[in-house]
Amino acid sequence: MSVSVSAKCLAISGGVGGAKLALGFAHYLAPEQLLVVANTGDDFVHLGLPICPDLDTVMYTLAGINNKELGWGQAGESWHFLAALRALGGEHWFALGDRDLATHIQRQQLLGSGLSLSAATASLCRSLGIPQALIPMTDDKVATIVHQQAGEPLAFQHYFVRDRCAPVVTGFEFSGIQAAAPSAGFMAGLRDPDLGAIVICPSNPFVSVDPVLALPGVLDAMAAAPAPVIAVSPIVGGLAIKGPAAKMMAELGMPQSALAVAGHYQGRIDGFVIDTTDEALAPAIEALGIPTIVTNTVMVTLADRIELAARVLMFARQLSARSASA
Repeated sequence: MSVSVSAKCLAISGGVGGAKLALGFAHYLAPEQLLVVANTGDDFVHLGLPICPDLDTVMYTLAGINNKELGWGQAGESWHFLAALRALGGEHWFALGDRDLATHIQRQQLLGSGLSLSAATASLCRSLGIPQALIPMTDDKVATIVHQQAGEPLAFQHYFVRDRCAPVVTGFEFSGIQAAAPSAGFMAGLRDPDLGAIVICPSNPFVSVDPVLALPGVLDAMAAAPAPVIAVSPIVGGLAIKGPAAKMMAELGMPQSALAVAGHYQGRIDGFVIDTTDEALAPAIEALGIPTIVTNTVMVTLADRIELAARVLMFARQLSARSASA
């Protein structure tokens, strides 16, 4: 297994954290060197429209139109539609901005014309001037279901947005996963002989990454790929940079630490990246048989994103060289 400076990177992403690192890769690599695969387990139909939160977060970020203050949606957003919907007594718990609404309407038109989600996403990306390849994990329907301590299981967006992550979780399931197939672009990327790195971005391990890895055939394809699999911890100093990952870990009886995340991925990754805050955990992670590097993973600026992308790809080259000499 060897990696050249021209090797390609396949990045598996959830929402905000994954999109940040994907942007770093986009600035560090040539467009044809990057393939971003986004989770679609949290996709759902709302007000008759197909909503793809993680795909859209990555898409808006790569296009440079993401709302940096909110962390989701588009910059310069207005809310006239939502205000009018609320006045009419409509279902307004999921905030659809006016600009964002156009994306979902156009996606509906593209899907209605017979395009797959992959093809519809490619069309949207072309319209936004995105040169990198962004594809959904699958073109089939997969739905993340949250099991809670009290009450019936919840659709993910009901848990995440409507109920603001308040319910105590006991586990997750991915409805439709066994009948779903990885998107053709995803599998082609994993089989690309020029692939130099498979990177699990710092996204929620349970609801952003596990749906992708649970697709039939994905783990086998990753194991057979000509590149190491590297995960970047979304937990820094016992806290999640964004989202409910740390809360979920506590409720599932897991330590809220980068070490626990590494243990969750054990057997599925070849390398792990942790923040300098968690440097003391490196020996314990290495003891799991997972080579580990310590670097700044808190991406506040664009320079942070690019620097982390460069460091991860350097790590991939080191792992590949180590494997080749073994």
